[in-house]
Amino acid sequence: MAMNLGNGGGSGIRGMRHRPMSEINVTPFVDVMLVLLVVFMVTAPLLTVGVPVDLPKAKMDVISTPEEPIVISIDVKNRIYIQETEVPLENLAARLAAITGANPETRIFVRGDRAIAYGRVMEVMGSVREAGFKKVSLLANLPDAKKNK
Repeated sequence: MAMNLGNGGGSGIRGMRHRPMSEINVTPFVDVMLVLLVVFMVTAPLLTVGVPVDLPKAKMDVISTPEEPIVISIDVKNRIYIQETEVPLENLAARLAAITGANPETRIFVRGDRAIAYGRVMEVMGSVREAGFKKVSLLANLPDAKKNK
């Protein structure tokens, strides 16, 4: 008597039936996530305000605010920028009012290069205050702890 094994009568690998795998291969997913991690780590430092300004050092606490403030920068050539857009001093108040909807409670940070005259920073701050903004602050870099000791 012959015995039927259910593999079509064949022998070896050719006659075996394959079942679908029920496991998920996560290796491609991990590879993609690692590439995204590296991309974000490289690009994150480049997302800061793009006007190069050499800020002076000052001893103070770090300010933490819930909403993002508007940053006005004054570069070494005395050019004024709102975020990354250059604006002449005479148009500064009108542009700020248009951007903020004339909200006097909007936080405005003024960044001035250490090589420019103090009077230029005061002109900008005066123009912002005359436009009716109440929360105007100066930005500076914190000194290195090693240099203070």
